[in-house]
Amino acid sequence: MTAKKSFPKDPDLANVEEALKRAGKAARELARKTRTPCFVIKEGKIVNIAEDQADYPSALKSSSHKC
Repeated sequence: MTAKKSFPKDPDLANVEEALKRAGKAARELARKTRTPCFVIKEGKIVNIAEDQADYPSALKSSSHKC
């Protein structure tokens, strides 16, 4: 049995999911460009997802100390 996806009846809410995805993508891109944190809630914890990027300042510091 497949679940039907229900759509909001209010036209202002019809495209909220897509708008939130665009906003999240823009926030991650801004964090990458400016080398600033981008916090999200992941598995119930607040985490900085920008740290996962190779060009993030903390990643650069830790990689410069490796032999």
